[in-house]
Amino acid sequence: MVRGLAHVCFVVGDLKRTEAFYCHVLGLKAAFEFRNEEGRRTGIYVKAGARSFLEFFEGSPAALPAPGSFRHVCLEVDNVQETVRHLREQGIEVGDVTLGKDRSYQAWLKDPDGNSIELHQYTPESWQSPHVQ
Repeated sequence: MVRGLAHVCFVVGDLKRTEAFYCHVLGLKAAFEFRNEEGRRTGIYVKAGARSFLEFFEGSPAALPAPGSFRHVCLEVDNVQETVRHLREQGIEVGDVTLGKDRSYQAWLKDPDGNSIELHQYTPESWQSPHVQ
């Protein structure tokens, strides 16, 4: 049966810009890339956890059908206040840190293609914590 989240896939307008944002700004690590028969890079995998990845393929997001029920991707961070400070120092617009209804800290931003990202820090009272469940 299901063991965990493997990856979430996005079509992005500029692969280099996306890689710079997720790897250099957010600090994630590129894992591997996809190349077509001519050797042109067409996609990348970015490591977002032990065995979790974000997958990006270059294309035209506007040409895709409506995203259906997609709302955001959530990334766990070790210190949300420090992460928000770091991102703001780099000129990234990030919302203020709030305590969510699930008792976890959160802050919101958008990637270069306008996809919503939630930065998420668990607390001892977070509903996702094993001792709370």
